[in-house]
Amino acid sequence: MDKIFIPPIKIQGIKTKLLPLIERNVLPLDELLWVEPFMGSGVVGFNLRPQRALFADNNPHLIAFYNAIRFEKISSYIVKNFLTEQGKILSERGDDYYYEVRERFNKFHEPLDFLFLNRSCFNGLIRFNREGKFNVPYGHKSQRFSKAYVTKIVNQVRYVEESLLCFDWKFLCQDFRETLAQIDDSKQVFIYCDPPYIGRHVDYYNSWSVEDERTLCDTLKNSGKYFMISTWLQNKFRINSCVEDIWKFCRTEMQEHFYHVGAKEINRNSIVEAVLMNYEPPEENNGL
Repeated sequence: MDKIFIPPIKIQGIKTKLLPLIERNVLPLDELLWVEPFMGSGVVGFNLRPQRALFADNNPHLIAFYNAIRFEKISSYIVKNFLTEQGKILSERGDDYYYEVRERFNKFHEPLDFLFLNRSCFNGLIRFNREGKFNVPYGHKSQRFSKAYVTKIVNQVRYVEESLLCFDWKFLCQDFRETLAQIDDSKQVFIYCDPPYIGRHVDYYNSWSVEDERTLCDTLKNSGKYFMISTWLQNKFRINSCVEDIWKFCRTEMQEHFYHVGAKEINRNSIVEAVLMNYEPPEENNGL
């Protein structure tokens, strides 16, 4: 792919850097239904652009946002006006207004407020407390919604809008077990799973255990469908033992990249990520 599309909702652990590796190893999707039980950012499916897709996630606010676009309750035009107006108020009132919107969202769960919080909170995190309330603090950037930044988000929403006119994409809020149980045995399906990286990212909506990992593996094997998993293999501190213990029957393709925590070189660490597959890649993809 020449240019990677970044979705309007920021999600920690977005698979932007892993996309070329996924694209090289994915099966041709022309005749297949793309099923993504852990939608997250949606960056993989949104960029591969399958003709038919089911995007599912157990975060109701994420799914509500994309369904609002799908059913034309939200448009790029509406987003532009909303963020321009709310950004002006934020620039005048700062953190007081951010927390006012956060309280409003936790009461009414409006998708536009979710977008606003996602783009003005600390580091663009999505975190919820045990009561399911969004609890990420303010990012302290009162001028966050500049004209250029609003335009960037509007263009991201427009990409989704236009895709929904061309492709049959559906969005469902449900657990991965329910999503995989709905797969029709008679249909040609490709399943892409990006579960929470075990031992690395945990919050209210994506807590993940070894038992969950085993359940996912068993369910995928029993489905009889082609599938791909993205996960981490190791960093300089530890190894993900689940890859060998649970997914050892899969073919593995690896990729190492660096991430930064802070500005100092000492905080620059590498991580080896991988895609795991229960099939051989198509011959035309070899060597690309």
